[in-house]
Amino acid sequence: MDEENELIALRRKKLDALRAKGIEPFGSGFEVTGSITQVREKFKEGETLRAAGRITAHRDMGKSHFLDLRDATGRIQIYIHAKEVGPELVDLFRLLDLGDFIGVEGTCFVTKSGEPTLKVRTFQLLAKALRPLPEKWHGLQDIEARYRQRYLDIITNERSRAVFEKRVAIMRETRRFLEERGFVEVETPILQTIPGGAAAEPFITHHKALGLDLYLRIALELYLKRLLVGGFTKVFEINRNFRNEGISRKHNPEFTMLEAYCAFGDYESMMELVEAVITTVAEKVLGTVVIEHRHQSKPVKEPQKITQTSPDTFVIENSETFEEVIKTIDLTRPWKRARYKDLVKEKAGADWFDISPAERRQRAHDLGAEIGKEYEDFEVTGAVFEKLIEPTLIQPTFVTHLPKELVPLAKLSPDDPTTVEVFECCINGQEIAPGYTEQNDPIAQRSTLEHQAGGEQQKLDEDFLVALEHGMPPAGGIGIGIDRLCMMLLGQESIRDVILFPQLKPK
Repeated sequence: MDEENELIALRRKKLDALRAKGIEPFGSGFEVTGSITQVREKFKEGETLRAAGRITAHRDMGKSHFLDLRDATGRIQIYIHAKEVGPELVDLFRLLDLGDFIGVEGTCFVTKSGEPTLKVRTFQLLAKALRPLPEKWHGLQDIEARYRQRYLDIITNERSRAVFEKRVAIMRETRRFLEERGFVEVETPILQTIPGGAAAEPFITHHKALGLDLYLRIALELYLKRLLVGGFTKVFEINRNFRNEGISRKHNPEFTMLEAYCAFGDYESMMELVEAVITTVAEKVLGTVVIEHRHQSKPVKEPQKITQTSPDTFVIENSETFEEVIKTIDLTRPWKRARYKDLVKEKAGADWFDISPAERRQRAHDLGAEIGKEYEDFEVTGAVFEKLIEPTLIQPTFVTHLPKELVPLAKLSPDDPTTVEVFECCINGQEIAPGYTEQNDPIAQRSTLEHQAGGEQQKLDEDFLVALEHGMPPAGGIGIGIDRLCMMLLGQESIRDVILFPQLKPK
């Protein structure tokens, strides 16, 4: 029997012993004075308070015990002594383990070392933990285990808990910002008959009663625009999108998006909105607009060190060192703006858009961009941008006027009809937020969507096009990837570190 199984067996014996004494190891409700932080705030010597939480430390001193109780808000020490409660109750504490939940009522006092403590009068076992916490409360060392058993990660890793608490605060402040500016939060369908608003592979399901295939949405856009037609002037939704595509450091098949639409706006006004919402949220949640990212570089092998320990013995030491990489992102406004074509020419040559498609393909390959055989010419340029330019945009940058083929739902740029009035807000080397002037011409919109569908009429969202024919006001729209926003603001290098339960391969 391995060590963990031995510990589980021991805890089950304690469970049986508790029941033999007439104590139910899995209790019901327990009335508390408040959270542990609130108990500490109300702490006054001689006062009687009630607290509940998980045991995270236990010091058995014979006739007395000191324990730490912890909840999501903090920690408090409790003390029990045989003189106060009798030896039988003290003996019960020997049947408790780290990880158990208990509720206590006690009198406030301060120890000689100055620690606020509750002297226990009564206690109730609320839940017996049948498995030990990992690493004796020092946290999960296995990264994959942190993702698969996030509950243990949160219990044992204060930094991880803080990330998710701040994620909640980021979403709360984002909602508050938009609501204070007159935006109304709405909900639109997740199950759709035609997935639209983006070019992505959807997940497919089936509705038995209707005998109909349905798709998990890939974007929020088309239903929110229907609401602009219906008379809403400022709407937003924060909700899940689903894309049946790859998993990477930046991608999870289920992710959270904010989309917001403002009647009578355009891509310029939406850039202002993105700047304002992100900087305001940073100030509210973090207290700063200067974000520091710290991570370790790949290991660097040190030269072999050979030490002679005796006339016949030599010890060869191989070691690896890790260099800490510190990256600072400054969100101070205003943010840089640069045209897509200008950035491409800086990287790929001033003549990039003057040479032939075949020459562009060869030059892209020479520069190190991965080019698929089936790529169209605009996709070759897109690969140069995505692989060679976007990763270098660490400081906030609005990349504007993208090729029209990339965004069929946007208006053409009046000064360059090969591009659209679109921006991609790039921070920390990845796209955080796209936005654009929305196409509200139903005839032009039908034409671009038909081209995108490649002549397959069943891929056209006719209901959306009919809605546009009833008249949609000129508008600007944005999408902000909440997961990527959290990565950037909270200094995390992987999307898995800001999603509570990321998608993983089965064991």
